[in-house]
Amino acid sequence: MKNKLLYKLRSGKNPKFIYYGVNVFRQFVPKCFFRMRLQKKLAALSDRKDCDYIKKRVDYYNKLSGKVCLPSSAPTLGEHKMTGQKVYYFDTYQYTRWFPDRFRWGFCPGDVTYVPEYPSIVKSRPLTDDNANSVVMKLDKVRHFIFVKDRKAFTEKKDMVIFRGKVRGKPTRKQFMEMYFHHPMCDLGDVSKHTKDPKEWQTEKKTIREHLDYKFIMALEGVDVASNLKWVMSSNSIAVMPRPTCETWFMEGTLIPNYHYIEIKPDFSDLEERLRYYIEHVDEALQIIEHAHEYVAQFRDRKREDLISLLVLDKYFKLTNPC
Repeated sequence: MKNKLLYKLRSGKNPKFIYYGVNVFRQFVPKCFFRMRLQKKLAALSDRKDCDYIKKRVDYYNKLSGKVCLPSSAPTLGEHKMTGQKVYYFDTYQYTRWFPDRFRWGFCPGDVTYVPEYPSIVKSRPLTDDNANSVVMKLDKVRHFIFVKDRKAFTEKKDMVIFRGKVRGKPTRKQFMEMYFHHPMCDLGDVSKHTKDPKEWQTEKKTIREHLDYKFIMALEGVDVASNLKWVMSSNSIAVMPRPTCETWFMEGTLIPNYHYIEIKPDFSDLEERLRYYIEHVDEALQIIEHAHEYVAQFRDRKREDLISLLVLDKYFKLTNPC
């Protein structure tokens, strides 16, 4: 228990007790306070220098282009209650409280890798051409949106790649472990509990800071996206991964291979070749890190992120309520 507590304090992840404290407090602020201010808040968009950029992101998350009728079975915002997935309730409530309780909506919490039958709010969606019913919001952000201050230069780090993650029930991660667990350029470990995978894979978790001793960090999708990708791209290490198949608020679908991250084949067969290339071509590696930092920077403006979230929902409700 003591070691577990120490890990949580040193892990580098967002402290959940602060997150829960802030969100519990939000429950006591009357919704009318926000609803009276909504139109003024949204109208501020027209005076912003980054207005076009914001509109582009809103349309990226919410691809609906015309009126859509929600089924009569769709719940109202007034019916939105806290369930076992508390973070999804808190992260949606932060913005849904600005809108009338009578509005109907679709909401799919959790790791969503399918496209809902009707327009619904999701954390993640598959990168397909027909995913307009998946309206992306910034959900489970306490786990996914972590950025770091990395004081160690890329050239000072180990010429290796590290992976720590849960492998149980994730076939692609298991394939990767089978291929590279004994490779001298890889430091790999499975942090799953109650698993039937090889015992030699099992290891304790490493803190984010301990990951930053390595030049390369694997960002492998689990159920949907790789949750470590955000903090890896904010560091002086480089994310290594196949091209993503899902995306979240981080807009993984807009990432450029070998510009924002090092791309490897879906079967992982060229991993060593790609690592050696960037060990030998340091200037190109440093350019990827610079581009990754530029990409991450767009998510650091909290007020703008809040405005984009409200605009995504406003567009959603205008196109689905009333019908």
